[in-house]
Amino acid sequence: MELTQFVIPAFVALEILIILALYRFILRDWIIEKWEAKMDEEGWLVIRLEPVIDEIEDRMHDKLEHFQKSFFGSIGAMTQKAQNIDPMNKIRKAAKDNDWTSLMVEYAANKAGLGSLMAQNGLNEGKNGPEKAPNKLIKGIKGLK
Repeated sequence: MELTQFVIPAFVALEILIILALYRFILRDWIIEKWEAKMDEEGWLVIRLEPVIDEIEDRMHDKLEHFQKSFFGSIGAMTQKAQNIDPMNKIRKAAKDNDWTSLMVEYAANKAGLGSLMAQNGLNEGKNGPEKAPNKLIKGIKGLK
């Protein structure tokens, strides 16, 4: 057996032991002292993490804006659909347009309990809405145009 077969492994083992001893007795205490000094320093962690905090804040702001737009957009659409379902809307519109025939039909339908059915049918109508009866003057009633 040659001498190099024992010397090289012994030399590597000695180097490893020296490095471990240096770390255990010198470097570890020095690292602890440095970190304790940093911990005593006011706000050092916030300064180091400020770019990360800013990035998180920007992302959350963007996500909140997106959520807000989608949430209020869906509420607006639901409100519009709910207003279309209200059977009194058609009566108000007919009264405003002086369309007495539609007014009477809508009133009678609401009294008979058919207003909700007519409102559901109104949702199935085209985008232009139902055809309106032409405004006709009722003879013998003054004050109507």
